Amino acid sequence: MTRSLSIGDLARATGVKATTIRWYEAEGLLPAPGRTEGGHRAYGEAHLGRLGFIRHARELGFAIPAIRELLDLADQPERDCGAAHAMATAQIAAIDDKLRRLRALRAELVRVAEACGGGRAAECRLLEVLADYRHGHCADPLHAGRDDPRG
Repeated sequence: MTRSLSIGDLARATGVKATTIRWYEAEGLLPAPGRTEGGHRAYGEAHLGRLGFIRHARELGFAIPAIRELLDLADQPERDCGAAHAMATAQIAAIDDKLRRLRALRAELVRVAEACGGGRAAECRLLEVLADYRHGHCADPLHAGRDDPRG
């Protein structure tokens, strides 16, 4: 006999909120569950596994369109997994880019914080830097928004 889970049970088992589970259903990432006689959703082991897959992919930073493609590949085990490898490689590159930006952000904040030794707000270097919307006081172009078309 297969186990039947309520949406609350499924949410607790996976750490995914019930509203998110319903959204995944609406988006077609998670198949619609059966219903109890009372009309409540009744999820099974397949839902648990698929939702775990989705959650893990989200934790690794994959966007919904990529997760949709990965699920499609997982549903067709005879297919070549080259697309999965390409998506993983692209995700690694995106993470590396974010890490570069975070290192630049950290270095900029350390530089500004060291220049702000306390005293009056009128003389606060941090407040002065934050007020400069053109980032003229920023040392690193990765942080300064210079690669941002708005900046």
